[in-house]
Order: sequence, then C-alpha cells, then structure tokens
Amino acid sequence: MAKIPESYLPPPELRPQRIYNLDEFRNIPQKFNSTEVLLDQTAAKYGDKVAIYFDEARITYKQLQASVNRVANGLKKLGVEEGDRVLMRLPNIPPIIVCNFAIIKIGAVSLPTSVLFSRSEVAHVANLSEAKVIIVAATMLGEVESAKADLKFAKTIVVVGGDENEVRAKGYVPYADLMKNPDQCEAVQRDRMDVSVLLFTSGTTGLPKGTAHFMEESLIVADGFGKYCWEVTDKDVIGGPAPLAMAAGYSTVGVIPFRFGAGVSLIGKFDPVTMFKNIQNHKVTIMTALPTAYRKMLVDINPKDYDFSSLRFCTGGGEALTAKTYLDWKEKFGLEIYEGLGTTEMMFVFISAAVTKKVKPGPIGTACPGYEVRVVNESFEQVKPGEVGKMVVRGPTGTIYWKDNDKQKSAVRDGWCLAGDVVTMDEDGYVQFLSREDDLIKSSGYRIGPEEIEEALVMHPSVADAGVVGVPDPVIGQKTKAFVALKPGVTPSEELKKELIEHCKGKIAVYKLPREIEFIDAMPRTAVGKLLRRILRQQEIDKQKK
Repeated sequence: MAKIPESYLPPPELRPQRIYNLDEFRNIPQKFNSTEVLLDQTAAKYGDKVAIYFDEARITYKQLQASVNRVANGLKKLGVEEGDRVLMRLPNIPPIIVCNFAIIKIGAVSLPTSVLFSRSEVAHVANLSEAKVIIVAATMLGEVESAKADLKFAKTIVVVGGDENEVRAKGYVPYADLMKNPDQCEAVQRDRMDVSVLLFTSGTTGLPKGTAHFMEESLIVADGFGKYCWEVTDKDVIGGPAPLAMAAGYSTVGVIPFRFGAGVSLIGKFDPVTMFKNIQNHKVTIMTALPTAYRKMLVDINPKDYDFSSLRFCTGGGEALTAKTYLDWKEKFGLEIYEGLGTTEMMFVFISAAVTKKVKPGPIGTACPGYEVRVVNESFEQVKPGEVGKMVVRGPTGTIYWKDNDKQKSAVRDGWCLAGDVVTMDEDGYVQFLSREDDLIKSSGYRIGPEEIEEALVMHPSVADAGVVGVPDPVIGQKTKAFVALKPGVTPSEELKKELIEHCKGKIAVYKLPREIEFIDAMPRTAVGKLLRRILRQQEIDKQKK
C-alpha cells in the first residue's frame, strides 16, 4: 500500500474549517468507496439504463460497471496500489469515465489533466504528483512522449486508441489489454478524508497547482448541488463541454449523474452545432457551460434548426455571464441561465442562482446549501450589504493544496477559504462578482471591477469583444484602459473611441469610464474562453519600458 506522506498535504492548522450542516454530509460513512456508491449501487438499481451517451454510442450502467472492473483489474496488474496517483490525458470520451471510476475503485488517486497542457506542464504535474501510470489518448501521445525524458516516477504509459501493435512496439500498454481482464472487482474501502482526486489549476498564472480532494467530496457535490440545485432524478441527462480535468467538468460528467441513475452526455470537443445535436439526440435535460460557450451558441445556432424541448435547466460559471448574455439567451431560446461560481480548490460551485431559482440579471446568486459566504474588508470584518469587499467561503469542501504550504498559507484565514474575488453582496444574499483581486483597478481611491466596463462596451453594436485593465498613472494610481476588438467591417478611429466612451455613460459610474481605449485584433483568451487580463497588463508594462 502506497500511503500518501502527510507532508504532501498542509498541516491541520493551515487547513480550512470544514462544516457539515446538512444531514447528507454528516451521514457519510467513515469508510467507503465512491465508485462503489456512485456506480455499483446505482447499477444494481438501474443496470439496463443508459449511463453514457457519446455520439451514437449508448453505454448502460451494467456495461459501464463491467468496463470499470476490467480496467481496475488491469491497473492492479500494472502495479497500481492504494494511494498511487494515476494521471489521465484524455478528452471527454467514455474511457475517461471508465478510468476515473476504476482508479478510485482500487483505492488509487485519479488525476485528470487538461488536454491543453504543454510538454513542460505534463512533466511538472506528473512529477509533482509522483504519478505511477499515465493513461493517454493516442491522439495526445506526442506531448507525453516529448516529456518522457523528464518523467521521474511514471514507469508505465497506457494508450487509448491507435494501432495496438505500434503501441506495444513502443513499450506502451494498449488500453484494449486492460479491457481483457475479469469484470468483477472488489472496491477498496478508504477513509472519507483520504485523497481520491487531484485536480490541477489551469496554469494561467504560472505552473499548474495541485488541489487535493477527499473521498467524501464526490458525495458532497452530488448530495448538495446535484440534489438541491439541479434536483437531479433518474429521468435526467446532464451535458456540457467542461473537461473532466476541470472541477466543473469533473462534477458534471464524472460524479453527479451517477448518484441518481441519470445519464451523462459527453462531448469530446465543444462546438455549438455538436452541442445542440447532443441536446437533440441525447435528450439532454441539464446543460452547464462557460459563458463563452453560451455566447458562441447564441451566434451560431438558429433555434428552429434543433429540438431542444428536453432542456429544462441551464447553468454556467467560470467567468462573468453578464446580464446581456442572460437576457439574449432567454429571448432566443426561452430558457434562463442560472449562473454559478466555484473554484478548482473547492471542488465545485458554492454560489448559484440555482439555489433560489430566481435570477437577478447581473448578480451570480446565493450560497449553495452547505456553504457560508461572507464579504470582508482588509481587517477581515464583515462589510455591510452593497459594500465592496473580498469574498471568503467555508463549507463541506475546502482549499487543500498539494505540496505547497506557502500557497496554502495565503489561501486560508481563520478557517475560511479566500476565493480571491472582489464582490458585493445585497440584502438577499446575492453575490455580485466585480473582479479577481489581481484584476481590480485602484483609481483615485475608487476600487473598480473591469467586468462591468467590459459589459457596457460589448453592448455597442461595433464591438465584438473587450478587455479592461488598470495601467499605472502617476497622479491617480491607475487609470482604466479598455482594449476593444471590433466586429468585421468596422473601421477603428478616434471618433469611434469617443463614441464608445459616450456609449458607456449612463451605464456605469463616471469614475469607471475608460480613460483610454486601444483597438486590437483579438482578446487574449484561454482555450475555454477566459479573458487573460494579465497579458494585457504585461503588454502595457512592456510598452512603458521601451
């Protein structure tokens, strides 16, 4: 048995206080296995029901259970023991669900990674986690092979797809070989506070950081958000483009559906047409996606072309939805989007409009069942409703960094997790996201969140996209600068800059108006659509150095 050294996790005094104020959380057994609960127990009741929809494929709970057991036995033959980390590099295809369940079933730790990680990031994550085995799609083998020389612990590479003979010739193990093992496997019982999943941050501000998640958290996510916010039943099919490597994707496609005998609709790579084909063909009832994905669907999809009558619930998070996107979606598709906010560190969403089922365009929502959210000032005192402050949260999940006590010290205070967001909260408990702390603009004593200005700018008919940052100013500290990408056919001009500033008047306070506007071809965004304001800031710093 490969026990995870205590030093890999923060000491008790650096950990957040975990509160279990729902009976569902208090009644989790001290020892159990989440694969046994989520899959084996569900398969006993819903064996012939479809668990996974993928393109034209339909995989029942019984079939999924058999595949999981085969792969679990195959991993044991490869020497994977309790506590060992198994790294996955797979898109959202059925084998990633199978492998995730199989890894956890034998007591090992599941480590899905972003398909966008570079060679250096793959090596960093594999070495920091001390992954023993890497499971990779044949189409993504290149990055792993180029990182091979830097891998210190991974001795075995399992390849999903590709030519089996070529895979063996390279010294790797074909995934098909794992599937040849017996279809019965006993689940390893582990403590509810044993690490069962490692999720890594996206790496947009340096190398990815590992966040540890305990065995209990899968049940917490399902019995909290799944039960009370989505209100999932065995009649539901849940779909969305977030990859399993992201906290949102892990809970959406790897956990919640299986607790309730629901189905999951997988999409290997997002595009609006494929998403709507899945909604139509898989009868998706609950869709969750990034605001960027909703905006792409708004542009590319004609509602008359698809039958999306099965869809009863839309949720989103990961970046600001904006009132415009919410209203445009509701007008075009007749459905509301219930926005949410969560972090990789906290495993899933802890604020959502799905709690009350009442949307206030602009604010995100209220604290999810089981969580407490506060807005505090620099002295860690709670501010009044409507006042700007830092968001802190605590609940049944919490920030636990892997091998990074320095980061842990800055992420937890007095038992509360520091989310790193600047927000306001109204009298009803609705949280309005203003900015990440790093993105907050401090100008003439005011604290300005860029999202509100960006939202005002993109409402202008000439604007395709906008990004706002604070740039150094010797008099007022920082001045607001807007970067604007124009729609095709629109010519940039000084007159248009003045027009855009006039357009913002009345929509935002005068002190928030952009002091400067620069036209650029496109905003720097991650592959999933998050705006990288740090790149815009860095470009300004580089300009000033010249």
